Amino acid sequence: MALATRTGRRPSTPRTLWESTVGKKVVMAVSGLIMLGYLVVHMMGNLKIFFGADEFNAYGRWLRHMGEPFLHSHWGLWAARIVLLAAVVAHAVSAYQLSRRDIKARPVAYAHKRRRASYATRTMRWGGVILGLFIVWHVLDLTTLTVNERAWAGHPYENVLATFSTWYGNTIYITAMAALGLHVRHGFWSAAQTLGAGSARRDRTLKALANTLALLLFAGFVSVPVAVMTGVVN
Repeated sequence: MALATRTGRRPSTPRTLWESTVGKKVVMAVSGLIMLGYLVVHMMGNLKIFFGADEFNAYGRWLRHMGEPFLHSHWGLWAARIVLLAAVVAHAVSAYQLSRRDIKARPVAYAHKRRRASYATRTMRWGGVILGLFIVWHVLDLTTLTVNERAWAGHPYENVLATFSTWYGNTIYITAMAALGLHVRHGFWSAAQTLGAGSARRDRTLKALANTLALLLFAGFVSVPVAVMTGVVN
């Protein structure tokens, strides 16, 4: 308390950190890396479809029962969903609030003449909106099976084929994966800068890693609908 009196500074708390611009950027970076880790694992799981229906459906059953017998059936899956949902919400809220803060900080002179946002900024904002809408559709399509007209509960391989046998399923998915690649390309590098991993010496390496991750994720995810469309997976 005496230290706070002499310096005039308040001790940092989770709330004061969250209210700061730096705190929001850290939340955005950490939540983004959590989602990136999930995407890598999810993509690797999706690629099991190339090994046939039996293996892909077995993978779907394993997801529902992972952690057994230590965990009850579906507990591991729901734990992963809760962590992922928390990361998505934290990422979206911090991104929105940082965007609003940036707009409010603009000089009055720009009230009628808005500064042109950078390519990266526009990509991140619109990419985030596209991905948010895609997540809702993706859950309704392959998790709840609400919009999948030929859904067959308990048969993920057949449900994936049903989705990518339609022109709109392919269009929505490939468009979202393109947005994802661009989002990861800029977001990974930005997160590294926020968390202090960036430097002039490592900048080129980080950008190369961001480009590689974006390309691998795009190619890995898009390979599934392309394989269905071309008959490689049937």
